Amino acid sequence: MKMIPLDAKVLHLPIKKEWQDMIKSGIKKEEYREIKPHWTSRIKNKHYDFTMLKNGYGKDAPRILMEVLGIEKGRGNPDWGAPDYDVYIIKLGHRLHYDQAKHLFKRRGA
Repeated sequence: MKMIPLDAKVLHLPIKKEWQDMIKSGIKKEEYREIKPHWTSRIKNKHYDFTMLKNGYGKDAPRILMEVLGIEKGRGNPDWGAPDYDVYIIKLGHRLHYDQAKHLFKRRGA
């Protein structure tokens, strides 16, 4: 099993359980963020290899690591939670196995 490099660029995103479950099951292939200064500063003109989708803020909150295929602006799928205006669309690829990325799940200095 190939390990994920330590220098991989990871976009950390909080996510509702409903959407996390759909992504985990393979139904939802995109995640959305509003085009606002907060997300623009994290997304615009940046490249990410993976996204860590975390449901909740506690240290034991459920999380999954997904490959990022690309990020674009546009209108997403309303069945997957997209609003009826342009947003950042984070295209999701494969879900990574925990053993490939367990070093990314640990907090720095922990």
